[in-house]
Amino acid sequence: MKNQFLEAGQIANTHGIQGEVKIVPWCDSPEFLCSFAALYIDQKPVKIRSARVHKGNVLAFLEGVEDVNAAMRLKGKTVWIDRTGVELPDGRHFIADLIGLTVIDDATGESLGTLDDVLTSPAHEVYVVHGGGKEYLIPAVDAFLRGTNVEEGWIRVHLIEGMDG
Repeated sequence: MKNQFLEAGQIANTHGIQGEVKIVPWCDSPEFLCSFAALYIDQKPVKIRSARVHKGNVLAFLEGVEDVNAAMRLKGKTVWIDRTGVELPDGRHFIADLIGLTVIDDATGESLGTLDDVLTSPAHEVYVVHGGGKEYLIPAVDAFLRGTNVEEGWIRVHLIEGMDG
């Protein structure tokens, strides 16, 4: 069962004195976060009056946040998005949907374990898989990913020497 609401970032600070907030995005890009009409904070929808990208973050004016004091009360809060209506490009998935999937060695057809975490780096994401007392660190790039089926609950990967820690 896919969650309708997904963690998308955190309000890190205020910006200026007009009530603007700085959001550190936890999604692919700050532009993606700017594309929403509303974010959810404490399970309540908050309309975005305006949002722009600034140094890899999002600066946003939120409805009901009229000054720096109101913005300060949001510092540290997680922002969520509603996945309803979001169209991801083919082959792209929300990380929340990948966590917990069974990871299968494409060469042997055997289960390596479960995808427990996705590390993000400037170059690419890295899948952290645990199973059979081992940890596998698999770069999430075409050379190692053979297929993903969220509905059926699996990811097929191509391993090379050194991927198991």
